[in-house]
Amino acid sequence: MAGCARLGALAALLMLGLGCTQGDASIAATDPDAPAAAWLPGDGVFEIEHETFALRPPPVADRVAYFGDLHVHTTYSFDAFAFGTLATPYDAYRYARGEPIEHPAGFMVQLREPLDFYAVTDHAMFLGVAKEAADTTTEFSKLPIAKPLHDLNAPDNRGLLSLTRRIRTFATFLPAAVAGIRDGKIDRELVLGITRTAWQDTIDAAELFDEPGRFTTFIAYEYTTSSDDRGNLHRNVIFKDGEKIPTSPFSRFHSQNPEGLWDWMDALRADGVESLAIPHNSNGSNGQMFKLVDWAGDPMDDAYAVQRIRNEPLVEITQVKGTSETHPALSTEDEWADFEIMPYRVATMMQSEPAGSYVRDALRRGLALESQGMTNPYTFGFVGASDTHTGATSDDESNFFSKVGLLDATPELRGSVPLSLLPNLGLRLVAPRTRQEVDGRSYMQSATPTYGASGLTGVWAEENTRAAIYEAFRRKETFATSGPRIRLRFFAGYGFEQGVLEAPDVVQVAYASGASMGSDLQARGSGAPGFLVWALADPKSAPLQRLQVVKGWIDAEGETHETVHDVACSGGAAVDPATSRCPDNGAAVDLADCSTSPGSGEPQLRALWRDPGFDPDQRAFYYARVLENPTCRWSTWDALRAGVAPRSDLPKTIQERAWSSPIQLMPE
Repeated sequence: MAGCARLGALAALLMLGLGCTQGDASIAATDPDAPAAAWLPGDGVFEIEHETFALRPPPVADRVAYFGDLHVHTTYSFDAFAFGTLATPYDAYRYARGEPIEHPAGFMVQLREPLDFYAVTDHAMFLGVAKEAADTTTEFSKLPIAKPLHDLNAPDNRGLLSLTRRIRTFATFLPAAVAGIRDGKIDRELVLGITRTAWQDTIDAAELFDEPGRFTTFIAYEYTTSSDDRGNLHRNVIFKDGEKIPTSPFSRFHSQNPEGLWDWMDALRADGVESLAIPHNSNGSNGQMFKLVDWAGDPMDDAYAVQRIRNEPLVEITQVKGTSETHPALSTEDEWADFEIMPYRVATMMQSEPAGSYVRDALRRGLALESQGMTNPYTFGFVGASDTHTGATSDDESNFFSKVGLLDATPELRGSVPLSLLPNLGLRLVAPRTRQEVDGRSYMQSATPTYGASGLTGVWAEENTRAAIYEAFRRKETFATSGPRIRLRFFAGYGFEQGVLEAPDVVQVAYASGASMGSDLQARGSGAPGFLVWALADPKSAPLQRLQVVKGWIDAEGETHETVHDVACSGGAAVDPATSRCPDNGAAVDLADCSTSPGSGEPQLRALWRDPGFDPDQRAFYYARVLENPTCRWSTWDALRAGVAPRSDLPKTIQERAWSSPIQLMPE
């Protein structure tokens, strides 16, 4: 056995398990060039196996719900980098798969459970440039404009005292850089080279982490533009696959006009590159996102509408910078319209005009345009997203870390607790003009207190792959949630009989004889279609309180209307036919500790509903909305942990919710 003592580490481990013999093994120990087959035992050690496993699970018979985020920024976005974000696209995908990553402020963040799909959508404009400017070894960093960014995210520049520098840098760098490119002081090819390099790395990260059947990534980016009055017109561009991708993304540097983006997408589509764009934060558009004229101010025509809906079949209805479903000024009879309203134009404290800025209003406007004989440009489906600028979705009210890195990393900076509680620095950190007095205390003045811990996209797809999920986007079989993993189904059809919800094959029946969310349904005769609505609660969130159908329609005089119907109540309670409302289910929140009493909240709600006001001659849309029982808002959680009373001007509780894409009802 002397030869065993002279074997290398690998051979020694093998011999430990298999035994050592004299002969070939000892010869090999003294002859390092001897082939392994001459001295390592092999034949017969393991039995031959024929078992296999699937790298990609087979498609399921019924479509299932997958959840993801289609709006994520990393260190390549100029603003995220200025806010201290070092997370790369690779880090973002690790986070989405359930791994912890470091927040810019130094603490670790992790999802409650992994997501099924994710898209890094860094700003195309100045993609990677801020990071390049801060790195003093690069060519771009040698330009005078780059000096304020030098070593911005070095360890000794990441404390709270750097906030003023970061805000000043962010506010001055962009306009100066744009001016430098225009007047030739900054080489355009240098900027384009940086962009292409960062874009290729973004693509590489998506390709590396895409795992068909288990986790899906989409190659994507944000087209960031606005109207001249600071109305938000941002879109996220999502590519179907990675077979063919443009060498650089289309940005505001190419055109401020979103119609230019659609032209670019159409040209790529003709060359075999399929994509779609998703508008977001219409709430901050100052009425510009869903206006009734084109970019030039001319009335929309059919060509405009067809091109828009071809390229923009979806709209982001909720995210951290507020929810864009509707507004109390637009939906005066909807008691739940005042949900996470962010009333400002994006990146400002200027008020945003509600009309033309909210999704339900846009659906109604689309009906009015259609009544004039043109294609409806606003027949979109719904998605939700986070718009995180840390690489990490923050959708948990009880553990909210917001979106802009170091700038809102603490409750004091988020405006949810008084500035006097800010460790060591207190009020000295914040200039008087950026403070506001509430309840006799000083708070940070910004849009951040109106932010929400939102949201997610849900899709109904056969499998977790780019192809299947993208097809769900295209057929608009999508739903949005304000954060919880609520599963929501919505169908309409004329073949649904009473008791269909109890049938074991209810889903197959619904697909076979009805129209799913995002589809059109043709009216038949005078009878009302049946609407199948079904919601399952997130086991990690609150039980469900009520299930609703939102209807919008246009009358013979060309006026549009809307109404909200409760269609299923928790506890089996009946809907009051006079008000179309469920009774109070007794759910309550104890603000002393944010504990809840569920009342008659349910793990699921479902209904077969027929519209009592149905008119087969009226053009209409319907979508489902489901509400959880009330729970503490993130700002209340912050105040509770700080030992102070919640601000009186912020909602103390919210009702998390989900929205289905609309079904469009076409008259005979």
